[in-house]
Amino acid sequence: MTTKIEKVKVLIIGSGPAGYTAAIYTARADLKPVLYQGLQPGGQLTTTTDIENFPGYPDGVDGNQMMEDLRRQAERFGTDIRWGVISSVDFSSRPFKIVADETKTILAETVIIATGATAKWMGLESEQRLRGYGVSACATCDGFFYKGQDVAIVGGGDSALEEATYLAKLCRKVYLIHRRNEFRASKAMQHKAHNTHNIEMLLGYVPVEVTGEKNVDGLIVKNVETGEQKKLDVQGFFVAIGHTPNSEIFKGQVEMDEAGYIITKHGTTKTSIKGVFAAGDIQDHVYRQATTAAGTGCMAAIEAERYLSSDH
Repeated sequence: MTTKIEKVKVLIIGSGPAGYTAAIYTARADLKPVLYQGLQPGGQLTTTTDIENFPGYPDGVDGNQMMEDLRRQAERFGTDIRWGVISSVDFSSRPFKIVADETKTILAETVIIATGATAKWMGLESEQRLRGYGVSACATCDGFFYKGQDVAIVGGGDSALEEATYLAKLCRKVYLIHRRNEFRASKAMQHKAHNTHNIEMLLGYVPVEVTGEKNVDGLIVKNVETGEQKKLDVQGFFVAIGHTPNSEIFKGQVEMDEAGYIITKHGTTKTSIKGVFAAGDIQDHVYRQATTAAGTGCMAAIEAERYLSSDH
């Protein structure tokens, strides 16, 4: 039963680079933000062992360490960071009504949504065991680690083929695996992949096991028609079968696209509801980088501050 009621100026939902950056900016503006970390404090980056492309870390940084640094920075300026999950939201009137952990009601003047997106995985035990140790869901994040090596990538859409061609610039060989006999990707993207000399297409195949003890040393794939299996000698395995935006509780509250990503007004983080902003991967299915997430977190904070100081 909902009993406690609290009033806040800025409520931030989510704790990846977008959420923490929004917290740093709103806290420094003396807006006393409250941030709920969600089910995965720190977001997707906490599953990444090495981040080498975030500005300011010349020697690279562990994902958990980077999120800890961001959290401490947000706390230093007075952000109230809480363990917990937002159960429901009501954006029909202001102040917005949000329920946390099914027991506490928060009345927020502005809300910044930074719940991110979750990579879809194949569901293999070995894939989960070796995540961060040769298994990745982001070629642009981790491709550099496999320079001059052989890798495999699974997927059939534009993102998969785009990531395959990106990896082909760095790696010696790229196996592109897709369970069907034709790709879903655009013809232009298919043409580009087919004309990349070091990409080998394995159509009609599915991954069945990632091999290796501490790091990936191979991938076993199966022909979907014959059942025949073979092992690919690869040092990296990339999964590019899509992402799921963590937007379930916002359905019916803000405008979304067909995939469930929150739609923001071009060049801003403004959603279809005035006073509600969205930052990071929850509204970005194109770049999906920690740097761009942090950038939109900054934008959302500045827009929230301006909203609060205006007549709406």
